[in-house]
Amino acid sequence: MFAVFAAEQQYRHDTRTRDRQHAILVSIRERQTTHAPQRRNPVRAEVRPQRGAWARPIGLHPAESAGVACATA
Repeated sequence: MFAVFAAEQQYRHDTRTRDRQHAILVSIRERQTTHAPQRRNPVRAEVRPQRGAWARPIGLHPAESAGVACATA
């Protein structure tokens, strides 16, 4: 009998916790939708500089790499 009582209590606890978490998520979503039009500064992605054809070996400066050929088969 104790196992049944414990299982019922656990079920009630899980149900209350799940309902509370669901209510919190709903309130967060509602708050986001009401405050979304008020944003004035949208997030902008920074433009990355264009990469070279292949990586330069460590310690090799751009002026030195002009005469170096990439070994490809």
